[in-house]
Order: sequence, then C-alpha cells, then structure tokens
Amino acid sequence: MRCRVLQFAPFFHRQGSFANFMTVSVFGINHVSAPVAVRERLAFGPDIVVPALQDLTRDLAMPEAVILSTCNRVELYLAGDHPQQAVAAWLQKNRHVSADDLQRCLYVYQENDAIRHLMRVACGLDSMVLGEPQILGQLKDAFATAQNAGTVGFELSKLFQQSFTVAKQVRTDTAIGQSAVSVAFAAVQLAKRIFTDLADTTSLFIGAGETIQLAAQHLTQQGARDIIVANRTVARAEELACLYQGEAISLSEIPDVLHRADIVISSTASPLPIIGKGVVERAIKARRHKPMFMVDLAVPRDIEAEVAQLDDIFLYSVDDLNGVVQENLKSRQEAAREAERIIADQVEQFLAWQRERRAASTIKDLREQWRALQDAELQWALQKLAAGESAEDVLRQFSHRLGNKFLHAPTERLRSAASNGEQHTLESVRSVFDLDRSTES
Repeated sequence: MRCRVLQFAPFFHRQGSFANFMTVSVFGINHVSAPVAVRERLAFGPDIVVPALQDLTRDLAMPEAVILSTCNRVELYLAGDHPQQAVAAWLQKNRHVSADDLQRCLYVYQENDAIRHLMRVACGLDSMVLGEPQILGQLKDAFATAQNAGTVGFELSKLFQQSFTVAKQVRTDTAIGQSAVSVAFAAVQLAKRIFTDLADTTSLFIGAGETIQLAAQHLTQQGARDIIVANRTVARAEELACLYQGEAISLSEIPDVLHRADIVISSTASPLPIIGKGVVERAIKARRHKPMFMVDLAVPRDIEAEVAQLDDIFLYSVDDLNGVVQENLKSRQEAAREAERIIADQVEQFLAWQRERRAASTIKDLREQWRALQDAELQWALQKLAAGESAEDVLRQFSHRLGNKFLHAPTERLRSAASNGEQHTLESVRSVFDLDRSTES
C-alpha cells in the first residue's frame, strides 16, 4: 500500500497584536495513508492519551491539543505556533516509529484545510465507510479527554463544538446516515456471504465497546441467535449478552469456547494480541476443520496475523473490509456532496469568527494603548495645573503632547512603508481612518 504525504509551506509566525491568534493544524495518519501495521504502532491506548497530551503541550509549549486515536486514524489537533518538524519529531519519539515510516504516511493540514478536515471527519466523510456515525462519538470522547487533561482552550473548544454542530446538521439535512453502514456492518455483510443462514451460527464477540455493540446489533438483526460475549470486565460482557439472551465470559475463557464459534468479531483496546495462532489451531482441530470466520477490528490487532495462514480460517482485518465498504458508497455519494456544501459554509463561519476575534484583540490593544497615553498625559496636565500654570496653556500642551505621542509610532511605520513600497499599508491606513472622505470634506 502506498502512503500519501501532504506537504505544506512552513507555518506563518504572527507577531504583535496577533500573537494570541493561533494556528490550527492537524498532524495524522489514516486508513488511506498508512497500513494497519503502521497505524497500530502509532495508536494511543486509552491509558496513555492523557500523559501524551500533557507531554505534547509541555515539550512543544503547545497551548492546545486533542489526540484522536481510532482503528482507522491517529490525529493530533493543535492550536498554537509550532514547527512541523518539531511535532513530527515528537510523534516519532513518543510512538517509537522510524522517521521514514512517519514521512511516508504523515499528512499535515493547517488553517482552512485543518478546519475543513476536522468537520469532514466529524461528519464521517473521511471514514472508510462514508458517513459512518461512530467517528462522531469517538471525536467527542477525544475532546472530553483533552478537556479533562487541561489541554483544550478557547480556539479548539470553539472549533470542536462547531464541528459537532455541523455533523448534526449534515445528519439531519442529508441522507448520509439513512442506511446503517459502518465497519461493524461491513463485517456482518461479509459474514452473510460466507454463511448462508446466520441463524445456524454461533458468534463470539470479543470486547464490549461501541464497535462490538454495533456488530452484535447488526448480526442479530440478520438472524444470528447464539451469542457469546467475552470482555476483560465480565460485568460489561453480561450487559451486552443480556440484550441478546447470550452468554458472557472473561477473556481468559476464550480458549475454552473458541471451538464453538463460527463467527468471531473482536475489537478491544488491548496493546497485545488476545488470540494467538496456537489457540486457533486447537479450536479448528476440535471443530473438525469446520470453517471459522474471524474479523479483527482492533488496532493494535487482537488476533495474531499468522492465524490467517491456517486452513479453514477466514481472517479479515479492518483494511480487508475495504472491498465490502465500496459496495455501500454509491447511495451516499450525493448526500456527501450536499454535506461538503454545508461544511464549506461552516468553515467560512468559523473563519469569520476567527477574524472577528483577531479584530477584537487588535481593538482592545489599541484602546489600552490610547488609555495608557491618555492617563500619563492627564497626570502631567494635573501636575501643571496644581503648580498654578495657565489652564489654557496646559490644555493646549496636553492636546499637542497626546496627539504627538499617539501618532508617533504609526507615523514612523507609514514612512517606513512608503520607503519600502508597501502601498497596501498606506491604503489600509487611509481606509481605517477614512482619510479620503476627510480630505473631500
């Protein structure tokens, strides 16, 4: 699989009044740019996301950061001024990946492209299954985790909240979510191709998260009846199994029941494989080589890749589902085009908010500078009056001094702009102070 690399010009570093107006950017890999072998090495497990966020913001002096890590993508959403090379180096060091692997697979978006990308991700337009709703919940969880870690500020908070609103609007105003299509559903569709009647099968679900819940829901809707749920926490397994009158077991009991399973669908956050080749070999022998269909939706993988070498085993990873997914895209293409139009409008709205915020910061700084000069000159005038000087003379000097001090820096800047041929600066000043109308009157 060839990886795509999106390269952008170096970040523009702002100065002066715009120092608090931060660059929004995205650094990431997904199912298009990186194979599962790379994605699982870059994945952030739930137990390390908060420390990683805190390390990232501390090591790179990053004001704001959110980490999204799913089966199909690992993305850093950042707000602040940060060299691309520094972020890439942090990823390389934190996840122990080579520079070559990262260079081949890493994409970078900034400003308008970053804003649009997040909104597209939230709407499911960048997912393996077009329009799948799972990613929105995963984004909300990632955002909440970053909030709890203290790495979300005003900029990313506004952007993520607006992205959630966009996703809701797209799902309400378009047909993007009318058919129940997801990676889990794609797995069920593939199972239907292998088994003519799902009612005659036994299904083993490993994990109890949202992906497994969706897979169980879709599979039972297609006729599956005999359900086993395995989970690290048995109580969670019992909750899911109870919905389908199924059986709940712990992960340690999987070797004892694996031979009963015709269908195995696994999706956990385990950093190491749960099912190895040896366990499957024993199960196949006990089944007298009756075929077993296995789908590993986890990244890192729950099922050792070597299992695919065994006879009578049909093992599929999330990448292998791509062919099934393609069949479900046609009905969503028009809805996706409608969604893109909505997103384009929402991107402009966010950019307008950014511009207004930038203007507000500039206006605030301008007013504070004026007040500081005004207060200083007022104190000077009061001292002169207290010393018995003429009120008329003091007022005249006060007006002259205040005007000169306020206009000194702009005047010097205009002279420099004229000398350097910066005609746009001169025109901007004439527009801001409405000088042409003043001259005409």
